[in-house]
Amino acid sequence: MLHDRLLVELDDDASERRSSAGIVIPATAVVGKRLAWAVVVAAGQHVRQLEIGDRVLFDPEERAEVELEARTYLLLREKDVHAVAQPHAGREGTGLYL
Repeated sequence: MLHDRLLVELDDDASERRSSAGIVIPATAVVGKRLAWAVVVAAGQHVRQLEIGDRVLFDPEERAEVELEARTYLLLREKDVHAVAQPHAGREGTGLYL
């Protein structure tokens, strides 16, 4: 990866979800603007806040898909990440961590 780019893989639960009443909502259903979770699998040399293995929240509209070895990944810029779900212990943050 180059510069501030991230290669992420969508979480398995991103495909479909259940409502509180138990109704299955398919991934193709449009429900306004919804952010998505993914796991960082590679990071460029200028990425400062994230590491491989971090679970990140991003806007699916701001992405590019790429297929490597029959698996689909997403290409993001570090600035397109809204939050990190699990910060590493002992690391100072910038307020982006949930």
